[in-house]
Amino acid sequence: MWITKISIRYPVFATMVMVALMVLGLSSYKRLGVESMPNVQIPVAVIEIQYPGASPEQVENDITRPVEDIVNTVSGVKTIRANSWEGRAGLFLEFQLATNMDRAMQELRDKVAQVRPRFPKEAKDPFIIRAEGDNEQPIVTMALTSSQRGLRELSTMTDQIISKRFQGVPGVGQVRVTGTTKRQVWISLRPGDMRAQAVGVDEVIRAIQNTNANLPAGNVSQGVTEQLIRVEGKIKEAREFNKIIVARRASGPVYLDQVASVIDGEEEAQSYSRINGQPGVTLEVTKVQDANVVEVGTGIASVVDELKKSLPSDIQLRIMDSQSERVQGQLDNVKHTIVEGAVLTMVIVFFFLKSWRSTIITGLTLPIAVLASFIAMKAFGFTLNFLTLMALSLCIGLLIDDAIVVRENIVRHFGMGKDHHQAAEDGTNEIGLAVMATTFAIVAVFVPVAFMDGIIGRFFLQFGITVTVAVLISLFVSFTLDPMLSSVWPDPEHDRFKYLPWLGRFMDFVERGVDRVHVWYGKVLEVALNWRKTTLAVTAAIFVGSLMLVPMIGGEMFPETDDGKIFMHFKTPVGSSLEYTDSKVKQVEAALKPFKEIDTVVANIGTRDGRNTSDVIIKLTDVKTTHRRSQKEMEKAIRERLAPIAGIQLSVGQKPIFIAILGTDEAKLDAVAHRLMDKMRNIKGVADLEYSQEGANPSTRIKINNELASDLGLTTQQIGSALRPFVAGETVSHWLAADGQNYDINVQLPKSGRQRVADLSDLSIASSKVAPDGGPQMVPLRQVVEFIPSSSPQVLKRQALQRRVAIYAGVEGRPAGDVDKDVKKAMDSIELPAGVRFDVAGNAQQMEETMGGAMTALGVAVIFIYLVLASQFGSFLQPIAIMMSLPLSLIGVLAALLVTGSTLNVFSVIGFIMLMGLVTKNAILLVDFTNHGQQHGLDQRTAILEAGQVRLRPILMTTLAMIFGMLPMAIGMGDGGEIQAPMGRAVIGGVITSTLLTLVVVPVAYTYLDSLGKRCARWFGGKHAKAEQAALTERKTA
Repeated sequence: MWITKISIRYPVFATMVMVALMVLGLSSYKRLGVESMPNVQIPVAVIEIQYPGASPEQVENDITRPVEDIVNTVSGVKTIRANSWEGRAGLFLEFQLATNMDRAMQELRDKVAQVRPRFPKEAKDPFIIRAEGDNEQPIVTMALTSSQRGLRELSTMTDQIISKRFQGVPGVGQVRVTGTTKRQVWISLRPGDMRAQAVGVDEVIRAIQNTNANLPAGNVSQGVTEQLIRVEGKIKEAREFNKIIVARRASGPVYLDQVASVIDGEEEAQSYSRINGQPGVTLEVTKVQDANVVEVGTGIASVVDELKKSLPSDIQLRIMDSQSERVQGQLDNVKHTIVEGAVLTMVIVFFFLKSWRSTIITGLTLPIAVLASFIAMKAFGFTLNFLTLMALSLCIGLLIDDAIVVRENIVRHFGMGKDHHQAAEDGTNEIGLAVMATTFAIVAVFVPVAFMDGIIGRFFLQFGITVTVAVLISLFVSFTLDPMLSSVWPDPEHDRFKYLPWLGRFMDFVERGVDRVHVWYGKVLEVALNWRKTTLAVTAAIFVGSLMLVPMIGGEMFPETDDGKIFMHFKTPVGSSLEYTDSKVKQVEAALKPFKEIDTVVANIGTRDGRNTSDVIIKLTDVKTTHRRSQKEMEKAIRERLAPIAGIQLSVGQKPIFIAILGTDEAKLDAVAHRLMDKMRNIKGVADLEYSQEGANPSTRIKINNELASDLGLTTQQIGSALRPFVAGETVSHWLAADGQNYDINVQLPKSGRQRVADLSDLSIASSKVAPDGGPQMVPLRQVVEFIPSSSPQVLKRQALQRRVAIYAGVEGRPAGDVDKDVKKAMDSIELPAGVRFDVAGNAQQMEETMGGAMTALGVAVIFIYLVLASQFGSFLQPIAIMMSLPLSLIGVLAALLVTGSTLNVFSVIGFIMLMGLVTKNAILLVDFTNHGQQHGLDQRTAILEAGQVRLRPILMTTLAMIFGMLPMAIGMGDGGEIQAPMGRAVIGGVITSTLLTLVVVPVAYTYLDSLGKRCARWFGGKHAKAEQAALTERKTA
């Protein structure tokens, strides 16, 4: 090879090329971004519209449906899911992966703007955002508590000081604050006094708005000076609101303090937040796109340390969760895995080659290939994340394979009596075709992985490209640096271990063991060649038998991990007050206190899903220092501890099972849902079953007597406009306080005056008719309306412009994939009414799409491998013999997963796909040398037996190098180890069985296919020769 010749002839030049690769690699490494996972742009948009006080039915009719109809015309929309809650609408839009999201978001905003004028005037402006993927997740979560100060003071301090400090950290995106209470000027209406003074609520609102305002009046100029004129009416002190004149009656002016109480207080709580039972404020910090998560996290930690020194001693600010620390831990763990795998691989090389020089020459491939990979990562815009580093960890055994084979062959040629330069060149040239074929086979496998369909393909793009670049660089190093060093730095011929005689004796022992393996393998191979059909039949039987293991292994999307956090969601009966829900959560907090494994409990009562819902986040102690029970064991124990608490519905963790039922008839949808839930309750592993339409909120409909109301001077609009401030409250203006902050002015009844429907019936509304004293006539509400008890659903769901009900469920004690299969059977057993259909999302949909993409990638990989091998060997049949090793790897994969308790998930499947390229390496070495033997005059059987003996050593070396290189990954220790462990275990199991069977089965298959190829060549060649002879005879006759 010309590249090898140049390296051997110009060693300094070759050395400088390698040094340049390492220098550029180090430079690129320092400039790479760091994040948890690749920042994939999720093609999802969310629309949220607030409609205060409206029922779910009213929200759906006035907001959801008009928006749903208009956004359905946006190009690229794949799925629309809409929810109508009390007071707000939410739409979730999923786009096709190929959609240009910048253009789609602009079109979406334009479409919503067209329908905005049709909204009721009480509806707020639509809030439209695009999903940011990993950037939406908080990288640091903190808690602020105090043993002496109230929540209002903590909230003010957070808003004015603490959050602003974090916003100044480079790379910080948002600082989301929860659990705060805002200062508010509360105009607490007194209905009795308003009725006595004949003052309507509209007069109170109008008086506050007209009085509390600053207005520009223009400017005046004279000569060279000019002055700005403005009217200042803003009230400076909260107590000054009491002197606002809200109306004038015959008896004189009516002041605000005569009909209402002005309170400088705080807004009414809509939710509660506690940290370890103590009221507190929670801060979640996100990062901007492309920011280094570790650097941002370090910056936030520095600000926390500074704030701790400056804050009062009774205030505690602590970091509850740090994704940056977790990411750094995962990345450090993967780096340790790479180093450990490299060390173990080098030990294997040393044992086989018995030379520290050979070990160094071979081992230099690893740092050069890894560092040079960073150059490509930087050029492609990749980052240091879990998948790219896992790709490099996975490559450790692969990267050194080519160097092992080349170096071993060079050493063998040197043993033939050749000089160092000639041995380096001839050894590399002889094995070059086989090494190129093995490397291109690996590339043929990982390129399809990088371009898998679906969202999972976007994540694995960086993984596949990183592996591909790394193995190509290792091929380049094996053809340049290895032969060059072999030519200038030969092994000593004698006394390699004269300073360590015990090591020499150990090496002799290892060598004797390898020799025994050679003898044993030679005998086994001869038997296999004598009993070819039996060999193939037994292999086929083992393969078919291994398929029986699949149901015993189980499947899931991702491996279960112990990240030390447990998420719980609680529901009290529909219609429960915030106070009742809070009392139940306090019982939960008390029940959790005895667990020593729990470090922190964060409770949020009254979530966006309603006042009867709450979220509790449990942070467990560090498993490394406390050796606590696993997260799964803790979840089970917590379920058992909380089971006796009556009045709550508990959900633990995420719910991977999500089934939507679509149609137009709500009664049919409800019936189908309950039938399916009855079947799901009997499925082993289904936990926390939940129905979206479970229960309804108690409500009251106010029916107006229009004729009587009109006669008394009232309209529906007047009644609604007056009733809303009384009940829901209305922010009518803003007050600029002495601290320079603006606070809401809210007009509302006191809480004691709006606890029962009867309280509302006593309210009086100012009509348009004039009373004898000149004021408006006050009409009691009960005189013109009827209060009718009713109910309202908590949420109304829609999908694909149809009504939707949904079933959610968690999984416990079984792999999620197995539970999904049983749920699918239950769905298939239900006969659906006309117009009703299922739509499966969640884990089942993701797993189906992912496995479909993986199987497509596997099929393409097998085709590419055949194309590469056929091109390299110039044969249509010999690649089939080599590819006989592909299905043999599945035997070990399934056995390894079963023995280690792992599952078939996306990572173990990627490991199996990797094996498709890996296991062909051994077969290529055998077939290539067998071809060389036959070309040099050996018969087929002798060539096979000789190839087996010559190539056994490099095959054993590369196999053991791969096994020990993957061992740290397979053990799965450290942060994130559970995720990558199934991949390592699958690879090790597949390599072991495929190597053992390849050494026997491939030579047997080769005998059949090689003989068939020779017969075909003779047949086609014979016909061609006869045709040429006939044409020549015909020309001579002519």
